[in-house]
Amino acid sequence: MPDYVIDQIDQSVDITDVVCPVTFVKTKVALEELEPGQVLSIRMNDGEPVQNVPRSVKEEGHGILKLIDNGDGTWSLIVRKA
Repeated sequence: MPDYVIDQIDQSVDITDVVCPVTFVKTKVALEELEPGQVLSIRMNDGEPVQNVPRSVKEEGHGILKLIDNGDGTWSLIVRKA
């Protein structure tokens, strides 16, 4: 996916302060606030969130645009709402 996607973020959510399953709950609430086609950036910790949140988002039918290693123990997941 091209890098230009990063310039088209409609909303961001930081879930580095919570643990599973609250990570996906916060992600789902943020997605519900968006219109279909809008883009959400989710900042999360390495480990369980990086394994579970993208899978859960995909299972909900949303599109994964990019998963970015921020290099500081966190990741940014870029998602397009279905």
